[in-house]
Amino acid sequence: MSAARIAEAVGRGDLDELVRMVDGLCSARDWDGVVLLRDRCRHALEERGLQLWPAAEYAEYRLALEAPPEFAGPVVVEGAGRFALGPLWEVAASSHTWAALAPHVPDGPARTMAAHERVLRGEDLSADGSVDPHLLEVPLRLEPWEAPCPPAVYRSDTADFPTPPLPRFRAVTAGSPGEPIEDEESLEALLDLGRVWAEQSNGSRRAAAVEGDGMAAIAALGHDRVLASPLTGPEALAWMAWAGASGGAYGRRRGGPSGRFAAWWAAAALAGLDWPVEPGRLAAAVRAIEWTLWFPPDAPAGWGLHLAAALPTEGVAWAVSAADSHRDDDPLAADHPGPIPDTLAP
Repeated sequence: MSAARIAEAVGRGDLDELVRMVDGLCSARDWDGVVLLRDRCRHALEERGLQLWPAAEYAEYRLALEAPPEFAGPVVVEGAGRFALGPLWEVAASSHTWAALAPHVPDGPARTMAAHERVLRGEDLSADGSVDPHLLEVPLRLEPWEAPCPPAVYRSDTADFPTPPLPRFRAVTAGSPGEPIEDEESLEALLDLGRVWAEQSNGSRRAAAVEGDGMAAIAALGHDRVLASPLTGPEALAWMAWAGASGGAYGRRRGGPSGRFAAWWAAAALAGLDWPVEPGRLAAAVRAIEWTLWFPPDAPAGWGLHLAAALPTEGVAWAVSAADSHRDDDPLAADHPGPIPDTLAP
């Protein structure tokens, strides 16, 4: 596709045509053409006020996902892909190894996040001195005891963000609420898992810390009968990581590495461990906590993290309830109900 044809399309300011041109350029593997179209769309905004940034962002998303590393790497910068299906460092790392991508990614936080995404996909980068170890302060390798959340799956026009496996639930009675206790740090860490849902989307979040067991903490949130299932510590971390990474219905996705950090931070706070936490100490702590995944029986389809954690040796427990869903007037809600169904058979 000639530069003149791209310039003419940008001059007409037809977004639909420009998106089709990006599709054609990608199909032809004409990555120089995609870069040129991206740059011309940006200049049209700066020089003529033409609002062509959606085409520019779409071009960068396709570069990150499909182009060779020498084209994908340079788009992995802070702030890029603000309106893409996910952060471009996660998109690029979903389809390129770190060895291929690293030489082409500029220094900065986005580079570190891309490396951590490759860690979630099984790479051990603990010996890579080019990755900033202080941005997230979690290991640059998966620990043997971790059960990572399934990674994001990106395509040219859609993306999937699967949940960890749903267990079999049974209906239980929560009983009486526990006596509230002061634990701001743990409550803040639990509430952070659903922050994007509540602040950027259509969701809500609540948490409680009480004397008693996990059911007493669930009851403190106002629930009597719930669907519940025990989880192992690694399974609980996977659920927290999934929620911490998610953008929910309308929010900006934080990405897998941010979710892993949020899960580690929450588990460390519940266990009373100083941050940054030593992995072996965290492993022992999550094993000592009794974890319960639960759902209100009337939970709507969408996004939900309902988790209880109890320390039997101390007689204290916590529960978090975070949920998000599409707005009732959203015409796309029926086609994209969210990853959690509205019926969870006990």
